[in-house]
Amino acid sequence: MNDVKETRKTDRKELDRRITFHEGIQTMEADFSNFHFDCSRVVNEFYDRLEERIADTGEELWFFLVNLNGTRIDPNAWTPYSRRGRALNLSHSMGSVRFDASKETERQIRRAANTEAFDPNLFTCRDAAIARISELPSRRRAKIVHDPNYALSDFVRRVSFDEEKAIMDVDFSHFTFHHSRDVDDFYDYLEDRIKESDRRWFFLVNLNECEILPGAWVRYAYRGKFLNKAGSLGSVRYAAGSETENDIRMRAETQSFRPNIRNTREEALELIEEMRTKPLQQ
Repeated sequence: MNDVKETRKTDRKELDRRITFHEGIQTMEADFSNFHFDCSRVVNEFYDRLEERIADTGEELWFFLVNLNGTRIDPNAWTPYSRRGRALNLSHSMGSVRFDASKETERQIRRAANTEAFDPNLFTCRDAAIARISELPSRRRAKIVHDPNYALSDFVRRVSFDEEKAIMDVDFSHFTFHHSRDVDDFYDYLEDRIKESDRRWFFLVNLNECEILPGAWVRYAYRGKFLNKAGSLGSVRYAAGSETENDIRMRAETQSFRPNIRNTREEALELIEEMRTKPLQQ
């Protein structure tokens, strides 16, 4: 039986109240104070909203100011909390500074002073954290332009279409999305092919040994969601146990799609046949 906590949903107004943008100091403030991350769903809902609010600003890069006063993170929420936080930092952060007024944090800072364990971005008060942000270099004016890792031919050989069965076969196996440029280059090609076909397709996606590095995850999730809405009759993925599979299942918990992951290609094709008669959520 599922833990009742797993069905608890956070209030969007509460989340928005806890997310503030200070344009003058190029800082996004995330207020986790007295907030209880009691399950993966709550973690994903909070981080989904953080990603959405950053996207709404039209600016990719921010300093992160995180209020951890009284924050509680249950053991079953630690893994998604760590993974989502790391992906968000690598995609959008110019530097993260945290503050926590607890005695435990004060003792931790004092113990670590003048040692290799000292964390220069952890403070016991907000003012000190903001002062630290003022010392960090901004990268906002120097827009990040990633060099391409792949040529068009790398994408062409990985995409095929079965006209009779209406299946677009996408091979992400042994492929690494290093950053947003890799995601955009591949998804631009997929969008162009779908537009040329002037129809919708079932998406059959091979994720075996596919790597989506933390700096690429936010963009991958966004482009995948958009492509599914625009051109998919249903999406099925197959991969035999991987970190990518775990991340997809984690994000699916709150982002209105079913992961639809199977272990083998044959099982994935069987699910597509089920979709033809009983449409499933993507």
